[in-house]
Amino acid sequence: MTAFRPCIDLHQGQVKQIVGGSLTNDGADTNFVSTHDAAHYAKLYQQHQLTGGHVIALGPNNQQQVLEALGAYPKGMQFGGGVNRQNASGYLEAGASHIIVTSYLFENSEFSWSRLESIKAEVGADKLVLDLSCRKTDNGWMIATDRWQTITNTPVNQQTIAELEKHCAEFLVHGADVEGLQAGIDKDLVSLLGSACHLPVTYAGGARSLQDLELVQTLSKGKVDLTIGSALDIFGGSGISLAECINWNQSQKNIN
Repeated sequence: MTAFRPCIDLHQGQVKQIVGGSLTNDGADTNFVSTHDAAHYAKLYQQHQLTGGHVIALGPNNQQQVLEALGAYPKGMQFGGGVNRQNASGYLEAGASHIIVTSYLFENSEFSWSRLESIKAEVGADKLVLDLSCRKTDNGWMIATDRWQTITNTPVNQQTIAELEKHCAEFLVHGADVEGLQAGIDKDLVSLLGSACHLPVTYAGGARSLQDLELVQTLSKGKVDLTIGSALDIFGGSGISLAECINWNQSQKNIN
């Protein structure tokens, strides 16, 4: 059944919620900047037994916050952001349950199977989450790398998912065009993920209310989990509270 999964997004050493498509080397359109550090949120998620969430470093100057968050909730959250073969094991040792990788798997916008094999050999497929975050083009959804600014030649479709799910434990998919806008989820993308994915998959982008959890559950037949960021009360939002998300997860466990 569809579950709420928490997140901690880091930009320039602070916990933030940004408009995903606006992120560049010069900055980003920002919805929220927290007065709390990343460890505060990690401890909050641990307290409420929220699992399967992710810490994402959006660009440089986040390392200290990343390590503190992972240390505050050992094996409780996944980590992504600049992960490569050389540093992946270090993040697992620092407390990440899984590592999330995207940009490292591409060379000149082309998917590198050799890089996938090398990082899989380093950490194991059971600790690897492939980030299929994407942008919509005339040719459908295409994986976007480099903080969602570079559109690659790899589509997000049933064939790609079928090929990749042999090599990882989960998928994470940000709908970059709607990320941070609180204007609703990408329904077609969620439906695709629900029909194509046989592994656990988390979708992020545009969620704004409790009804979006219900919608994702319906569209994906309960196969896709949902991350909610900017609309969440702990990130300055007014659309949905963390308490409501916790209650949702508990209700799904009770059903099962």
